[in-house]
Amino acid sequence: MTEQERPRGQWARAWDRFRANRLALGSLVFCALLVLAALAAPLVAPHHYAEIDYTARLAPIGAPGHPLGTDLLGRDIASRLVYGLRTALIVAFGAEVTALVLALLVGLVAGYRGGRVEQGLMGLTDVMYAFPSYLFAVVLVTVLGRSLFALILAIGIASWVTQARLVRAQVLTLKQREYVEAARAMGARGTTIAVKYILPNAIGPILVTTSFAIPAAISAEAGLALLGLGVQPPTPSWGAMITDGMRYLLAAPHVMVFPATLFALTLLAFTWVGDGLRDAFDPTAEQR
Repeated sequence: MTEQERPRGQWARAWDRFRANRLALGSLVFCALLVLAALAAPLVAPHHYAEIDYTARLAPIGAPGHPLGTDLLGRDIASRLVYGLRTALIVAFGAEVTALVLALLVGLVAGYRGGRVEQGLMGLTDVMYAFPSYLFAVVLVTVLGRSLFALILAIGIASWVTQARLVRAQVLTLKQREYVEAARAMGARGTTIAVKYILPNAIGPILVTTSFAIPAAISAEAGLALLGLGVQPPTPSWGAMITDGMRYLLAAPHVMVFPATLFALTLLAFTWVGDGLRDAFDPTAEQR
């Protein structure tokens, strides 16, 4: 088997194992539908998320023009759910890209270079790991202000440490492989070896941690919104919608129930996708 055929075989086997997991495959379809709904929010939402109708305040489920009812200001809950989904996914994917870039830089350099460079970089990760990531995100948002960019940057910077450790561990293992030694003997530069030979073979574990990091980022965004540190109103956020809905839990429970339910289902779906990817890339899966 050639070197070019081997990675394709690994991916094909991983995809076969993932498809066999009905829960993971169904969750992936659900997540894809969520992404499509977020992208097509202006087309999916029946109203603008900031449209106020004081004559329809706290309208019940099934009210004319408001299938999921309205909130205290008469804003359509279905529309705000869709736009809140967009906010959650923008922050989650943006934060994960930020975290992944930092993790790859630190993990690749530390694992491949070794020595004092590794000690310094891993010392930095240890300091970051000891500092509560959620508190760090709160501090950054407080300093940077309440905006999508600030949330993405804060959550991303606060959540790269675990992935950096994983990348470093993968590099330490892979750099001892024969094909890496051969590339090094042929005079390949360190950057070329890291990007061309090491990183492609570490994508599986990185993809698994990324799939788990996305629901964590969604939770962080909602948590910051619960503290009043989310996006500026009237931009919808599931966390803010849940907080507002708790005030009217007895009089109008649907105001809180719908965002809380969609929030929980989204977290479960991304987590189940992560479980499926973890099992799919497990090298011992075929032996079980």
